[in-house]
Amino acid sequence: MAKQIKYEDKPWITSYEKGVPEKIEYQEICLPEILERSAGRFPEKMALLFQGYKISFRELNDMVNRFAASLHNFGIYKGDSVAILLPNVIPCVVAYYAILKIGGIAVMNNPLYSDRELKHQFNDSGSKLLVTIDLLANRMIDLRPKTKIKQIIYTSIGDYLPFPKNLLFPLVAKKKNLAADVKPAENVYRWKDLPVKSHPRSPEVELTFDDIAMYQYTGGTTGVSKAVMITHGNLSMQVQQVAAWFPTFDSNEVMLGALPFFHVFGLTTAMNLAIFQGWGDILVPKPQPDALLEAIRKFKPSFAPLVPTMYIGILNNPAIDKTDLTSIKGCFSGSSPLPLEIIRNFENKTGAVIVEGFGLTESSPVTHVNPFSGGKRKAGSIGIPIPDTDCRIVSFNDGNTDVPVGESGELLVRGPQVMKGYRNNPEETASTLTDGWLHTGDIAKMDEDGYFYIVDRKKDVIISGGYNVYSRDIEEVFYENPKIQEACAIGIPHPTRGEAAKIFAVLKKGETATQEELIEYCTDKLARYKLPTEIEFRDDLPKTNMGKILKKELRAEEMAKRKKTG
Repeated sequence: MAKQIKYEDKPWITSYEKGVPEKIEYQEICLPEILERSAGRFPEKMALLFQGYKISFRELNDMVNRFAASLHNFGIYKGDSVAILLPNVIPCVVAYYAILKIGGIAVMNNPLYSDRELKHQFNDSGSKLLVTIDLLANRMIDLRPKTKIKQIIYTSIGDYLPFPKNLLFPLVAKKKNLAADVKPAENVYRWKDLPVKSHPRSPEVELTFDDIAMYQYTGGTTGVSKAVMITHGNLSMQVQQVAAWFPTFDSNEVMLGALPFFHVFGLTTAMNLAIFQGWGDILVPKPQPDALLEAIRKFKPSFAPLVPTMYIGILNNPAIDKTDLTSIKGCFSGSSPLPLEIIRNFENKTGAVIVEGFGLTESSPVTHVNPFSGGKRKAGSIGIPIPDTDCRIVSFNDGNTDVPVGESGELLVRGPQVMKGYRNNPEETASTLTDGWLHTGDIAKMDEDGYFYIVDRKKDVIISGGYNVYSRDIEEVFYENPKIQEACAIGIPHPTRGEAAKIFAVLKKGETATQEELIEYCTDKLARYKLPTEIEFRDDLPKTNMGKILKKELRAEEMAKRKKTG
């Protein structure tokens, strides 16, 4: 009987494919040492490829050492925070590994964020130095006085291009908005000027698994942006977990590095995994369908972690008929459910196997994946817990009592990939981590085979184009508008993004406004993917007796209306 199965019995273990261990004997090796190991094993093998420009593992390791020395020369020491504001370009990988190598704390930031969002993260993390791109450098120079950032280092798309692209780039870059002139300012440096001047030997810093490696920002259950403290141990053991999940892949694979590295999903599955395995990584800075198909057509990746919007975009792009996708053997999908029809169509086009998984920032992020081969994949399921990951479904009432198998409750996870806590936020840490168990805030259930299903999100998260959008971020911007009395954001279906934000707004008495006017008001205050696509004006909003807006009721009304209109 289903009710006799207990979570501690780990019924999912029987679905592990051959070669995947229940427990892993972890190598106590941090990411910078992992890179050094891969450089020793595969010195001349392509490590990173950007627009046809290749660097080997030996060259990558040398660049990391040189930039680590540059950071040290700038006064960055163990425990200091350094912000990275870059798309998937070669300097992003180099800077990240260099920061970790000297014991610094990497702070990954989304280049699409507005100044107000970046200002909060720079200040909250205490970042002392920023690595960014020329297209954003002037904005960051203006923002710098409001932060603790002393130096800004900027790179350009044109810094690493093959012949003849490197000659053509300066002629067309500014017209195509691919480059920008950076205004003169103190303590602002070109990336290309630094590594050459630095001695390739970086300072020797002892790293331990308990040391904090990075702050990754997340909205959490309250929507307030918090810094998740991820340790060197979290990152190393997570990448060893993910590598163990795919035993059929060897060191000859080529990664499609399209997931943004500034997001922990891309960081683990598309960057760190490639370096751990000794795979070449094809960097795609702007993962739109045309760019993805061009990268697949030209460079033949065999492993592709993507989000649903990317799969959908590829399948709906006319260029797919001219692109041979059969080099792809394995795909990983996360962030939101992937429709069964999309899985079938993509697998038919490629011959690849897509496995859906699940994770969250607080778990570095992967906790669940469907078996790749030799195990059952269940459509609509997030899969089964990966090695050394314990899971339970608990009651909403007390957050501790296990519910029977098949019933819904809050998903709790425990494993070596779970964060140390939230920076400078002991209350939120205490409510999220109890006895090593991470309260995910997600409503889930487990079937008799140990496969997990996300039923709903306890957190009011809107997943737009694979990015987490926290409703409170949008609501706060609306509340700053003098015309707005109340505002509430929910997620609604969107044909290309998966979800988009809709705002229910109550205007102050005597005020008038249009949807276009309010969306325009948000454009310089929110990243583009956070902008609402619809605004509905109401005289009032449904509330509890305590005055809390009933978001669930608004969402139910909206879904019913959409179902009725078809």
